[in-house]
Amino acid sequence: MPVEASLIQILACPACHAPLEDRTDAPSGPASEPELLCTSGDCGLAYPVRDGIPVLLVDEARRPA
Repeated sequence: MPVEASLIQILACPACHAPLEDRTDAPSGPASEPELLCTSGDCGLAYPVRDGIPVLLVDEARRPA
């Protein structure tokens, strides 16, 4: 379920405050979940979106491979 575009515009990475990129429509495998990706080259954390709600907790984020 994609996150509303108006919400994406005001959200920022909690770790570095960079804008987030919506990756909820990206093709995903059975084990992966939709996510919001930090656009900073230094940070790059990926935050999960569960039931259409972004989980913007650094402890829940993953580092992309």
